[in-house]
Amino acid sequence: MTRPHHRPMTPGAGYFESIVGGTDPALVSEAADRAAALLVRGAHRSSDAGVAARVLHLAETEGLETLADVWAGSPADSLAGCLFRLYVLRAWVYADPLLASAQFDAGRSSAQFAQVVAGVADPPGPEQLKAMTDEVLLGIAVGEFADVLLRASAFARVVAAGRAVRGEADAVAMLSLAEQLEAAAHLELRTGLA
Repeated sequence: MTRPHHRPMTPGAGYFESIVGGTDPALVSEAADRAAALLVRGAHRSSDAGVAARVLHLAETEGLETLADVWAGSPADSLAGCLFRLYVLRAWVYADPLLASAQFDAGRSSAQFAQVVAGVADPPGPEQLKAMTDEVLLGIAVGEFADVLLRASAFARVVAAGRAVRGEADAVAMLSLAEQLEAAAHLELRTGLA
C-alpha cells in the first residue's frame, strides 16, 4: 500500500518568536565585540585613574566564567578573543603562581629574548609573575594594546619553553596561545583589532 505524498506543514514566523530561551549567537557575538572595544578603546582614552584598576580586576568582579560566556567563542584575532586569553592567562598565574614561576624559570634559557620582552623581575618568583600579569593587564588602560599583547605573548612563549624543558604535555597549548597573541599584536599594529 502506497501512501500519498504530502508537503510537511511549516511553522509560521510567530512559531520561532514564541520559543522561550536560548540566545541568538549573532547577538552574543556582537555584544562581546562591542564590550571588548569599549573596554580596550574606552579605557585607553579615559583620564579616570580608577579605570585601570577596574580593568585589572574585571575578571574578579564579574567572574571569569561570565567573561568566558561572553568572549570565549571569539576568534583569537579579535579584541574579545584577545581579552579572554589575557584574563585566562592572569587567572592561571593567580591560581598556581608556584607552578607558573617554575615553568617560566625553566624556559628562560630557551627563550631569552621572550623573557626580556615579558618583563618579569629576576628571579621570577610567584609574586613577580603575579605583578607582571597585573602590569600587562593595566597596560590595556594606560599603554598600547599591541604592547600588552606582545608582553603576554612573550610570557606565554617562555612558559611554553619551560613546559617543554620539564617534559610537560601542555607545552603546545601554551605555545599556541603565545602565537595567537603575537599574531593579534601584529594585526593591531597594522590595522587595529576589531
